[in-house]
Amino acid sequence: MPWLFSLGQWSTNLWSERLEGALPLISGGGEAQLLCRMASNPGSDAALGTQNPLLSGSPRTKKFPLTEQEVFYMNCRAAYLTIFKSSLENIISKDQLYLALQHAGRNPSQKTINKYWTPQTAKLNFDDFCIILSKEKPTSKAELLKSFKKLDVNDDGAILHSDLQKYLTKRGEKMTQEEVNAVINLADINANGKFDYVKFCKLYMTTSEQCLKTTLERLEADSKLRRQQFGSHMEGSPERGPSPAPKPSPRVIRKNDQETFSSKGDTSHALLSTTRKFKTSVSFTMTMSANSNQDSTLTEPNLKDWQCAQSKGCFFLEEDGEVVSHQYKMHIAQRSVLYLTIKPLYLSQVEGKRCPWLSVDTALYILKKNENPAEPQLMCFTELRNREVFGWTGELEAGIYWLIPSTTGCRLKKETKPVTEEAQLVHRDETGELSLTSEFRSTLSEIFEVIDLDGNGLISLEEYNFFELRTSGEKCDEDAWAVCRENFDTKKNELTRQGFMDLHLMEANDREGDPLDLWVTLHSMGYNKALELTEACPFVINIYAERCKPRIKVVHMEACSGQLEKAICKSVLDRSDAKVMDGYENIIVHTCNYDTWITSIIENKSDNKVIIHINNELSKNCVNNRGLNIFAVEVAPRSTMVCQHVMPLNEQEEWIYCCVYSLVA
Repeated sequence: MPWLFSLGQWSTNLWSERLEGALPLISGGGEAQLLCRMASNPGSDAALGTQNPLLSGSPRTKKFPLTEQEVFYMNCRAAYLTIFKSSLENIISKDQLYLALQHAGRNPSQKTINKYWTPQTAKLNFDDFCIILSKEKPTSKAELLKSFKKLDVNDDGAILHSDLQKYLTKRGEKMTQEEVNAVINLADINANGKFDYVKFCKLYMTTSEQCLKTTLERLEADSKLRRQQFGSHMEGSPERGPSPAPKPSPRVIRKNDQETFSSKGDTSHALLSTTRKFKTSVSFTMTMSANSNQDSTLTEPNLKDWQCAQSKGCFFLEEDGEVVSHQYKMHIAQRSVLYLTIKPLYLSQVEGKRCPWLSVDTALYILKKNENPAEPQLMCFTELRNREVFGWTGELEAGIYWLIPSTTGCRLKKETKPVTEEAQLVHRDETGELSLTSEFRSTLSEIFEVIDLDGNGLISLEEYNFFELRTSGEKCDEDAWAVCRENFDTKKNELTRQGFMDLHLMEANDREGDPLDLWVTLHSMGYNKALELTEACPFVINIYAERCKPRIKVVHMEACSGQLEKAICKSVLDRSDAKVMDGYENIIVHTCNYDTWITSIIENKSDNKVIIHINNELSKNCVNNRGLNIFAVEVAPRSTMVCQHVMPLNEQEEWIYCCVYSLVA
């Protein structure tokens, strides 16, 4: 929580953020352990990305002076190989990422770790590691001394043990008493009840330099390691040209992803379709008129005397194209007719600012809890439409229901148009006072509206925690929230809009005007560098009940997969146009026309996986969620999967869905 680290003395924030990893490293016990815990020098003249390698006597480096980029990768290599045996091994846990970054001299805070290892992350590879190191700069000796000096009340180069214990256990990301004791008991840097931080910084830098030297010597001595290929950078070539930058890989990889024959953004396999052999094919053609949903228009019942519940939420687009959203529980006290709607949330906008999310399609799937919690029953979903509103009317029994929002992904996609000019977030007046720009304040006001889930104009602890989980991966406990209420404007124990603004102003001040952390928050919430909301879609859900007061509560914020995938498949199976692959009766393609969009699923009843090639080239005025006209998917044995969603590119014109599904030989 950036604001929590900043409460109290400014020095406590910097110390907690920068030195969280340094003290445990030095207090680990024994020179051998120190040498294996650090792998590069975070000192003032030896940053990982710019330092000269210590192995200047290498024949190769004598013949070909290393470029700055090669120096960077050599040190990345050294850090990585202290943890793993091969570049092909992946980082598979937070602990491994934490340790690898420490070996690279980064000493990350928990906030930094959570920025790169989200709840959906399954693994990171060496290329990812290099990218992280290029963004997270090492701490210098001057920075360490400066941050310690802020806590040195007597200006004598030392901190009382009592004060040190308070800072370590009560502020920022807290250390355990055992860890604190290990620090205080280090003889070389403690005397007369004081912690000598000048000696600590010297020991820290000396240890780092020695560790880097030891690791690089090991790398140079081991020819097998030296020849390993890391990313796209190769050592040992007799004639060396400029080394290309590593090819970035997705930062977040889901464990439960369906493996596809070609990735969402890769047409290399798909474009070879003319050379492929297919066993059999089926095709679907549907011609849809302009505004073809007119026959399924949503009609609002007479809601006089009906009781209503409302909640807001948001779809967030992840780096790999997956969509994350809030999910809900709904309680109906007695059998009643209900009217449920979901639509994009209109935000008060600066005149002339784009509102791309208002055209995003939304839907709400209603599932009933039953005896098997893992298999809730699909009751209905909001397939009827009236302009931007999607809804459903019907009767439901008393009980608890899951509400899972959905969007096809046809219109909520990664932005491809580059932003030419970055918006300014903060500025200083003539007195040097830092303030938020009016444009940034307007954006923060929009974010406030989105995270104010119950719409009461205030942010509760529960609402704030959904925001924190999205932007930093952390949660705020009751004690921290109490501190927040003491320092920022609140009403009824909830944060006001002004308090939310002041919180971010303090974060800007803590960074001395550096907007890096502010941009992390903005990107996490779906904003681009021009402060346009392009990779998120806020929405609002309304529930009306004729005979009782409905209740709705946000319970999760997670990927729109799993239960949602099952619900979509079930809705399609119940009403689809099904075609069996000729000669392969266990492979069935189901296509369902919802008037507003078309969904196809593939059912594989066989005991073997199959690869289905999909060709949409003959479709007209169509856009699909995969962003490709030609692609292929792999369907696991005895499974059903959503193949694609298709919508009109321009709803004011006729659109033709023409798709060929072929079984790859």
